[in-house]
Formats: sequence, C-alpha cells, structure tokens
Amino acid sequence: MPATQQLHDLGQSLWLDNITRDMLSEGTLQQYIDDLSVTGLTSNPTIFNKAIKSSKLYDDHILEQRNQGLEGEQLFFELALQDIQQAADLFKPVWDRTAGVDGWVSLEVSPTLAYDTAGTIASAKDLHDRAARPNVLIKIPGTTEGLPAIEESIFAGIPVNVTLLFSPEHYVAAAEAYLRGIERRIEAGLNPVVGSVASLFISRWDRAVVDQVPEALHNRLGIAIGQQCYKAYKELMNSPRWQRVFNNGAQMQRLLWASTGAKDPNASDILYIKSLASPFTVNTMPEETLHAFADHGETGDLLADDGGDSTATLSEFASAGVDSGAVAAKLQEDGAQSFVDSWNELLEQLAAKSASLTS
Repeated sequence: MPATQQLHDLGQSLWLDNITRDMLSEGTLQQYIDDLSVTGLTSNPTIFNKAIKSSKLYDDHILEQRNQGLEGEQLFFELALQDIQQAADLFKPVWDRTAGVDGWVSLEVSPTLAYDTAGTIASAKDLHDRAARPNVLIKIPGTTEGLPAIEESIFAGIPVNVTLLFSPEHYVAAAEAYLRGIERRIEAGLNPVVGSVASLFISRWDRAVVDQVPEALHNRLGIAIGQQCYKAYKELMNSPRWQRVFNNGAQMQRLLWASTGAKDPNASDILYIKSLASPFTVNTMPEETLHAFADHGETGDLLADDGGDSTATLSEFASAGVDSGAVAAKLQEDGAQSFVDSWNELLEQLAAKSASLTS
C-alpha cells in the first residue's frame, strides 16, 4: 500500500498545492486522485504565475479573452476559473462521497485585498458565483481585516479557505470568525453546513529563523507551532460552543497544513508530511513533495492532542532569542506582500503575452 494511502487511512486528507492546465489536459491530476489518494487541491497567485508562464495551453484562451476586451485581473480570473472548474469537476465524486468533507478546490481573491474587508467580501461572492461549483473554496487571508470578511462570507454560505495563518493565535481568530458565521446561520434558520479550512503555514517558520538559532534547532520551529495549533484545534472541537453548533448539524472547520515542502536542502524532503500526520486535518503539498512521499514516505507517530513536546521546544527557541509572536506577525505581513508581488508579476506577464499574441 502506498504511503499516501496509509496517511489517508489514518484520517488525514492529502491535497495538491499546484494546478496547471497541462496537468488537467494530460490526465495527471486524475492519476493523482486514482493512484496517490489526492482528495483536493489548493492554488495561489504564485502557482498560477508559474503555470501560465511555463505553458502555451493558455495562449488561445488569452487571445480570445483579450479580443473581447478583457485584461488585468478580469483576464486572469477568466483563465483561473476555467482551471478551477475543471479541477472541481474531477474532485466532485470525492466531495459527493464524503458529504462535502473532502474534494475541495481553492481559488484566492486578489492579494491586493488582504487589508480591505469590503473589497474581500465583494470579491469572494463574485468568484463563488462565477465558479458555480459547490466544492470550490474561496481563499481569504486571515489578517485583521480579513476576519470580518470570513465571517460575512460564511454567513452568506460561501465556502472559505482561510490563508496566511502562522500561529495558534492566528488560527483561533480564524476559527472564531468561521464559528460566528455559522452561529448566525443557525439563528437565521439557514443550513449550518458551509465548508471551510484554516491554512497554517509551516516551513516559512524555519526559514525565517535559520540564521538566528543554533543548528540543533534547525527545522524544528514550524513543527512545534503546528503541534500547538493542533492542540488548540482539538480543544475547540471539544468546547461547549462548538458542540452546540455540531448538535445543529454544522461541520468543523478543518485545520490545514500549508507550506509543507522542505526549504532546507539538508532536511528530509518529507519532514513536514511525516511530522504533521494527524486525523481530521488536511496536508496540502507541492507536487515534488507528493512524489517524494509516495516514493519513500512513512507515516510516523500521529500528533498528540496535548501538543506533545512543543512547549519545551518553543522554550528553547525563546532562550535563543526568538520572539514567536513577533515572527508570526512578520511572516503574515511578508506573506501577504509576497502574494502581491507574485500577483503584480502575473498581471505584467499577462499584459506582455496578450500584446505578443495580438501582434
């Protein structure tokens, strides 16, 4: 039995953190579903930037939309939605089989809206309506301004993938925004089942502090933060407030491990997959990490509900001068800016390609 199937059987969903038109047209994504237990997919501006840059399969669509007068963000979302819809259709049998627990595909609002509550709410509704698929999650950043947008979108029945979370505090704030939206739906007599995941970024922690800490602490901080978040996740799941909404038919917003490709060439290429094995969660991984885990993966011990040795590990980092709260805030800020940079590069690339194809 492949390691990917073993991990799935332990109760964790494996999602692919990538999408390209080539992957869809050549049957690669369907193969991952059939052979590697992949049950969902995530995307972001960086992923789409690389996909469009490296493939000619978008050219005809770009030219067609450009001739209709579309450019910039409008042009991009037309291209992205076609890919997202095709992927969502491939995962629809999973979504049906699991009653909406799994089988999701994610599309992000413009990264320029990370600090714009009203703009995010409007964009989330627009993209959800245009996707016209029940298993599409709209990605909304878990920034201070993003939290009310998450609540409003959930209340409106829009499935949400909360992105750019870096700490237990970030996660809890996102989970409470989701819960408020569900509680409001229950009070209004609406169906409380609205899909959602909360995406905690892992490997960026270790890259952020690698020059501050001794070698013995390398590649340990992201996992410790993950352990702390899993503890908070399980505590919320068992809290009276959540039990009340469960009793009304709601589903838990699942915790998702993001940024799980190892950045350190000296670290195991399956470090964050093996270390974050945990039921009731999702691990979305880059394509090369998926292949690595399928080839030589092993599941290891499951995460402990009580956070395991994470408190002791975080104390070691504190002694080395790492302020986890400050690092989390900086990571979220830098992550938002990174997506804006990729977004701007993507739009510039589309403009150049449109001009070239038109000429």
